[in-house]
Amino acid sequence: MGLTGSEGLRSDWLESTWVFSISVSVGKDMEVASNQNGGSIMWFFRDKGFDDKSINEMFRKCKRLQGVQKERASENWSYLKLIGIQERKLPSIVSRCPKILALGLNEKLVPMVECLATLGTKRCEVASVITRFPQIVAHSVEEKLCPLLAFFQALGVPEKQLGKMILLNPRLVSYSIESKLTDIVNFLATLGLTREGIIGKVLAKYPFIMGYSVDKRLRPTSEFLKLIGLSETDLQTVAMNFPEVLCRDVSKILKPNFAYLRRSGFGDRQIVAIVTGYPPILIKSIKNSLEPRIRFLVDVMGRQIDEVANYPDFFRHGLKKRIELRHRLLKENDVSCSLSEMLDCNQKKFLLKFGLFKGLA
Repeated sequence: MGLTGSEGLRSDWLESTWVFSISVSVGKDMEVASNQNGGSIMWFFRDKGFDDKSINEMFRKCKRLQGVQKERASENWSYLKLIGIQERKLPSIVSRCPKILALGLNEKLVPMVECLATLGTKRCEVASVITRFPQIVAHSVEEKLCPLLAFFQALGVPEKQLGKMILLNPRLVSYSIESKLTDIVNFLATLGLTREGIIGKVLAKYPFIMGYSVDKRLRPTSEFLKLIGLSETDLQTVAMNFPEVLCRDVSKILKPNFAYLRRSGFGDRQIVAIVTGYPPILIKSIKNSLEPRIRFLVDVMGRQIDEVANYPDFFRHGLKKRIELRHRLLKENDVSCSLSEMLDCNQKKFLLKFGLFKGLA
């Protein structure tokens, strides 16, 4: 039987009231549960100096906190201090990874810390890893860390380098071997890096490369390098010696640097020679690195930019501490030489080569 207009409105109102009552009831139940299960943890947070906004955000990030007792949180907090993490840094760590207080001490925290310590890292370095990426302790030693280490060892990463890789980029533990790391390895193999152990050396040299997307970053960068004239062998050299170059954005960094070198008077073949000789030329700051060096080379030293094409390592040397100082000494003693003769040796050999000990004094 249908309801009249007034009866329908009353029914809707009763239904809304019932839903609201249920919501309030659930809310009160959650509040009671919070007071029963999480009351002590609330007091713990307030005792550690967290404000209500931060506390609510941590509860939002980690629902498990509601069931954590103060004793467990205090135990984990104390353990983190024990392994060398400064207490003033703990609020930031916990805010970023509140789950760290809900983990079982002997089930999660201690095994991960002890495993990291066996990788040849110092105790203070383990503390540094957790400070930078606290989520690492939430991962399983057996299910994540051990398979990851085995994966790297199979690629030829020396055992002594494993700890350094995790120390440099602790986020590695969070990456999937199947869907992320294997993709990186396969990409490097397409560049011709197939000799046994060579990919492992590349990953150990720059562990951050594993955080980038092959399709969105690594492949576009390699394609750009081939487009400007680098051969397959040149590209392999870049990947082996300066893998960080592959990780930079083509549109934002590589193209602007290439365009600047052109504007400075270098021909395309010269740029290829420079990039091959010193690949970081394409990722150095134009304003803070390239421009000051080229200006000094031409305006102060009175040299031609062609000299740089023959000695790309010119951009490797410090402008103030090496280039300017040595140019001044040579000029004061009326000595002429090539850029490589001027820069491609340590200070002692430089002074001996040109008899400049008196000039330095």
